[in-house]
Amino acid sequence: MSNGVNGFLGDTPLRVLIKLLILSVAVGFLMSIFGLYPDDILFAVRDFVIDLWNKGFKTLGKLGDYLLLGAVIVVPVFVLIRLLSYRR
Repeated sequence: MSNGVNGFLGDTPLRVLIKLLILSVAVGFLMSIFGLYPDDILFAVRDFVIDLWNKGFKTLGKLGDYLLLGAVIVVPVFVLIRLLSYRR
């Protein structure tokens, strides 16, 4: 059982815990220097997803506009070409 846990963690649980504590303090210190806080990061991710969602639907709306604009020209030309080739 111990070998399985060590294999999964990559080292003994105590050494992994100490490494994680040291790394957490270092990252926390750097984040504090740059003025980054966990809630700011979460809000930024949330705002990114919301903006992406809204812009995606706005793009779909523009795609529909482009479809209608193109269809105004393409469909009558298609019908005209089919009518002209039908007589032959």
